[in-house]
Amino acid sequence: MNELGTRDLIIQASYLAASVLFILGLRSLTKPPQARLGMQQAAMGMLFAVIGTLLNSNILTYQWILIGLVVGGMIGYPMAMKIKMTAMPQFIAFSHAFGAIAATLVGVVEYRVRSGATGEEGLSHGLAAALGLEVLFGALTVTGSFMAFGKLQELITGRPITFKGQNAVNLLMIAVAFTALGLLIVNPMNGAAFYTVLGLAFLLGISMVLPIGGGDMPVVISLLNSYAGLAAAATGFAIGNNVLIIAGALEGAGGFILSLMMSKAMNRSFGNIIFGAFGAAPTKSTAAKGEAKEPRSITPEDAAVQLAYASSVVIIPGYGMALAQAQHVCRELMELIEKKGGEVKYAIHPVAGRMPGHLNVILSEAGIDYGALLTDVDDANRVIATADVVIVIGANDIVNPDAEDDKSSPLYGMPIFRPWTAKAVFVIKRGKGTGFSGVENPLFTRDNTLMLYGDAKGVLGSLVKEIKALDEGH
Repeated sequence: MNELGTRDLIIQASYLAASVLFILGLRSLTKPPQARLGMQQAAMGMLFAVIGTLLNSNILTYQWILIGLVVGGMIGYPMAMKIKMTAMPQFIAFSHAFGAIAATLVGVVEYRVRSGATGEEGLSHGLAAALGLEVLFGALTVTGSFMAFGKLQELITGRPITFKGQNAVNLLMIAVAFTALGLLIVNPMNGAAFYTVLGLAFLLGISMVLPIGGGDMPVVISLLNSYAGLAAAATGFAIGNNVLIIAGALEGAGGFILSLMMSKAMNRSFGNIIFGAFGAAPTKSTAAKGEAKEPRSITPEDAAVQLAYASSVVIIPGYGMALAQAQHVCRELMELIEKKGGEVKYAIHPVAGRMPGHLNVILSEAGIDYGALLTDVDDANRVIATADVVIVIGANDIVNPDAEDDKSSPLYGMPIFRPWTAKAVFVIKRGKGTGFSGVENPLFTRDNTLMLYGDAKGVLGSLVKEIKALDEGH
């Protein structure tokens, strides 16, 4: 076998190993105890993919590849190591944007080169379709991811930014973009059609994410992940890279399926999330009758006494816990309660946090065993109904009774936790404002609800201190 044949065999073997490891990684990620293994398998798969790509005989010089490797490593490694878990959602959005930029640039360069070539090196109808889809999903992901990053980082408002007729404008741009894509496929040399697809995709990324409110950010992150995967798969078709096709298809399908699952978890249609402008303005409950009630507060000293003698406690964390970096103090509180004979469980809603699995990862980082997590809403509610105390930490929408009681609420129909069915509810909140989605929560004025205002880490720290003081007093 000649040198070229041996190299090609090694490349295909590397791509096969990468594909198998990607699939194994996804499989492992479906089971929380194996999630770390799944990430390691996926990382090893990426290593094989990179090795196979670097052996490609079409590479004329490694100069720019080495420069990109060094510069990318110098930027990416410190970012990944220093990023706080609270900022992980915006970091993911930021990463999606740069991955999509790479795919989009490849598409533009390939089109410019191929449109000027003839024969087999020129543009076929199939190649034009691949390049058109590549820049469509790539460019849309670029601007969409930057918009998501801006909302999550609070550089722009997390509330929906809308204008009259916005959905109609978006649908018109989508229709024009796909019409231009069709014209490109019919006539691959139609440069105007190609750049129309590119330009409209950039605009669509902005116009489709801006009207989506903060409460739907987990679905947006998942959907952008799907778009990035589709762009990568199209890139694979365009440049003849099998591992890009496989990895992109896995990412695209996985992200889309996850988006649908999260929509179902919120009991909302996929279209409603994309076009519904959820959380457009602060919304007050219309279900409440009579004079408005004020939330009642409790001191950490009194709350600590109840927790110290509770036999069953359920903690419902939200983004507020992540924002305060309170997971480690939360674990300390859990250990104190368990030491005194109580049982502690964590109820994790499918759409809590700012990206899929956000809170699971944060709690795992603090050393909290996955066995303590209740991730099914119905199962969690059965445990909550028998609990002595439920502690809500920085969550709002996922514990809002209006989702069951108020048909005018944008949350209506969403499966939620029912903390008010427990004997007592402690809500830890920074202030009296609404949550990230802007929807007010009547849970805070329920008869068995007591508020603990302040930073979650500080409040939980006070509870830990008071419980320890009780022990010392005895």
